[in-house]
Amino acid sequence: MTLTELQALIRDTYGAKDASRGVDGTFMWFMEEVGELSAALRSGSASEKAFEFADVLAWLATLANIAGVDLEAAVRAKYGAGCPGCGKNPCACSRTEKP
Repeated sequence: MTLTELQALIRDTYGAKDASRGVDGTFMWFMEEVGELSAALRSGSASEKAFEFADVLAWLATLANIAGVDLEAAVRAKYGAGCPGCGKNPCACSRTEKP
């Protein structure tokens, strides 16, 4: 499944609910899921980690839908040519630099 397909699936499944919740309410749900992923990474089973990663990605797709952002295009624009910092693949930035 591509990011575009994921966004369409989430939009088709939850679009009306998501639109009525808005960005602020959706962002709060997203952050709750990030917290659950954090807990799973610390002490969850492999299946719990996978479940929480899926939730975080789904809520990120929801936020992108509400904000009118095409995730696949955004990722391609930022990372498609390599590291946005040094332009290389693999990244050659110092370990102390972001990214």
